[in-house]
Amino acid sequence: MFRLQARHLLPIKIAFHLVALVPLAVLVWRVLNDQLGGDPVQYIIHYTGMGALNALVAVLLISPLAKHFKLGLLMQTRRLVGLYVFAYASLHILAFLSLDLLFAWQLLLSEIVKRPYILVGATAYLILLLLAITSFAKVKRAMGRRWQQLHNWVYLVALLAPIHFYWSVKSEVIEPSLYLGGFVILLLIRVNLRLLQRRFSFRTG
Repeated sequence: MFRLQARHLLPIKIAFHLVALVPLAVLVWRVLNDQLGGDPVQYIIHYTGMGALNALVAVLLISPLAKHFKLGLLMQTRRLVGLYVFAYASLHILAFLSLDLLFAWQLLLSEIVKRPYILVGATAYLILLLLAITSFAKVKRAMGRRWQQLHNWVYLVALLAPIHFYWSVKSEVIEPSLYLGGFVILLLIRVNLRLLQRRFSFRTG
């Protein structure tokens, strides 16, 4: 069986960087070549939002994959992938504020009232902001047990983000439904893994 060693981490992280950055390069290329379809603004907003969702899927997959295949060092990539979730979500928010609202802050409240899914997305983003700020090793050591409690909020993001996506679409609900169902399955997997760990610890304790 393949065993992940420290020398493999750098190539894996480089691969993760490429997987995250290549779609952004493709987006820039499409912008420069006017290949964003009939509604460029919505294309960019949707594209960056999907990037955040896909990166979030990757974050939630890392832990069960690492435990199932006994690749403990893979856990050291979670921060990297998590920061890409935050980066794509930041681009998503920025695209909405700049390209859709044109930084007309007085319209933001009315938009939230008219489109409540914006509030759901904003809540998820604020949680991601907290997780990104506290992702550094020094902050983790300083927070102690509270760090893990805070970073468990990623599971709330895993519910809010697909709900935001589902609520934001007008007709095509198949794709957001698949994401919502997929995130629920991933969360159930995490819950089952924790229950198994607790049972094993109880029996061997």
